[in-house]
Amino acid sequence: MKLSTKGRYGTRAMVDLAFHYGQGPILLKDIAKRQQISEKYLEHIITSLKVAGLVKSIRGSHGGYILAKSPAQIKLSQVIKVLEGSIAPVECVDDPKVCSRAKLCVTRDIWKKIKRAIDEILESITLKDLVEREKKKEENKNVIYNILKRSMLI
Repeated sequence: MKLSTKGRYGTRAMVDLAFHYGQGPILLKDIAKRQQISEKYLEHIITSLKVAGLVKSIRGSHGGYILAKSPAQIKLSQVIKVLEGSIAPVECVDDPKVCSRAKLCVTRDIWKKIKRAIDEILESITLKDLVEREKKKEENKNVIYNILKRSMLI
């Protein structure tokens, strides 16, 4: 399975909204700038997430976008399903009727196993988890920067 740009960018946008959760509506242009995504393309992605009930739009001069639920309640699997559809590596995993050999196919069992593994991982990760990972990466980056900065002063 290979995620499309839509899936990757949408995940980044959702993590951005989760990172700023509780700070009020976030402007699309701010998300686009921080995530280095075309605002026009991001608008298309956010619309899909809004229709799916993962994001809410707030109108008005202080408007923007917010998560429809807390970051702890939104699983990565939900985001990917909205933006990518099925994550099955081959079509017959979701619909055995598409292949006359589905019941006899030895490799189909492997594809099903791969899909289950991916499903389990995506189900186990929330936006809150991703925000925590992002914060740790930022902390590590700052530690490395400070070490380098001190070593140059000596």
